[in-house]
Amino acid sequence: MTQGTVGHSVAIALEGLGGELVEVETQISPGLPFFKLVGLPDTSLGEARERVRAALQSSGCPLPASRVITNMYPASLRKHGAGFDLAIAVSFLAAAGIISAESPTRAVHIGELSLTGQVRAVVGVLPAVAAARAAGFDTVVVPADSKAEAELVEDIRVVAVASLRAVALHYGADADDLTEELAYPSSPAARSTAREEQPGDSARPHQHLQQHEQDTALDLSDVVGNEAAVRTLVIAAAGGHHLLMLGPPGAGKTMLAERLPGILPDLEPEAAVTLAAVRSLRGIPLSARLDRRPPFEAPHHTASTVALLGGGSGMIRPGAISLATGGVLFLDEAPEFSRHTLDSMRQPLENGVIEIHRAQGRAAYPAEMQLVLAANPCPCGNHGDPDVDCRCDASAPRRYLARLSGPLLDRIDLQLRVERVSAARARLVDHEAQLEEPGSSAARSTTSTADAREMVRLARARARQRLAATPWSLNARVISRWLRTPANRPAREAYAPLAVALERGQVTMRGHDRVLRVAWTIADLAGVPRPELQHVQEALSYRIRLG
Repeated sequence: MTQGTVGHSVAIALEGLGGELVEVETQISPGLPFFKLVGLPDTSLGEARERVRAALQSSGCPLPASRVITNMYPASLRKHGAGFDLAIAVSFLAAAGIISAESPTRAVHIGELSLTGQVRAVVGVLPAVAAARAAGFDTVVVPADSKAEAELVEDIRVVAVASLRAVALHYGADADDLTEELAYPSSPAARSTAREEQPGDSARPHQHLQQHEQDTALDLSDVVGNEAAVRTLVIAAAGGHHLLMLGPPGAGKTMLAERLPGILPDLEPEAAVTLAAVRSLRGIPLSARLDRRPPFEAPHHTASTVALLGGGSGMIRPGAISLATGGVLFLDEAPEFSRHTLDSMRQPLENGVIEIHRAQGRAAYPAEMQLVLAANPCPCGNHGDPDVDCRCDASAPRRYLARLSGPLLDRIDLQLRVERVSAARARLVDHEAQLEEPGSSAARSTTSTADAREMVRLARARARQRLAATPWSLNARVISRWLRTPANRPAREAYAPLAVALERGQVTMRGHDRVLRVAWTIADLAGVPRPELQHVQEALSYRIRLG
């Protein structure tokens, strides 16, 4: 073992979905036995000394009776988690002359070490591998349990290792100098990965198949007597618009929201990788195949601001708003959420990005989701229902809905009142169901999920073609300046109702622009090149109907 030499390796420190390279260097020098980590590690990383010490001992490469110092550069960058263990151990092996000194500097190392020398999976492997590729590296060394996740990133070589001994052998160590590897029991993640890779094994379908089955089971044709709500749902899906549904309990608000992801198109590959990276940071297991179905997140109304938007005391983690990127974030019983939490969503709804600032740093996560709010009209839920008496006092409905602030509602494109299905309508549906064959759609909504998905696909294709020369592909993302140019504004006659509503104060300037975006989506669904009078009137009705 050479004294005074320095071994090098490379790791990744994650910040949001991005990451920065961290150079790990270990020096072995004469002196009292000592092992010190420097470079602004957090508590879990500070404990890496004992994990690395035990793992090296178990692998036949014990720490010498010398002074060992490991530095992680840049020292000003805070490092979180146990994912640096492998890089620290590899830099020691290089400093000790057990492996080549040059090879570890050409790959990025990600993984936690067990006391027996196993390399264990950590959260955030996917974004860390993506950061390594962006930094110009062509090889990453990851835990065997994370192989499938790492391979979701293209154009980079993935070396999967199960133990520290395997890493040493990969870098050319002499097997005679190492301890024989023990037969460790595989982790639950490894057993799950093994089952997924077995051909013909259908015991556990892939995640994207499970999502597809769920989308198929929840069909729009199950919606009874609410064609107006189905129409609004299709508009929301076609343009990527946010939606508020107000109505009594049992009116079908949750039923409608759960069917929205089924009519959305598959995610583009880049968006699917981004969603997978967010899930990886949250420690959610990923399928071996990229899941391209839009997500559906429905947090309980007791969720904290951190749970909804992201944050945390250590590493800044993404929240539900980022887990829903590319899909739907459904807030049922919206007035029951903390008003502070709801108002904190106003900026992400405008920008499609959530930026979280803490004393130790900042992180940015995607938030390009469709927000769907559902609310009762009052605490008892019966206000405005002609068949059921409201038990609240006269001012209760106003106080209850006032929990949804005006600035938040101004960012919701579609605001719809959903009524209960009447008893007469329910009896008619039952009668039709008895006359029709089982499974027939004649007794249900005339719009199925397959029909709606096709309408959405065609409308989005028209919008994409119209916006080909711009950075946007969805009407909901078009900026105000583009909407207000004479070439893109509706004709004078079609625009007149919106101009009157703006003059009367029925809509704000932000609401004015959102009406134009919805009008464009309705025009795309109708297959016409420009919004007409009826399209503007329908779009406007979704802004002032509740008032």
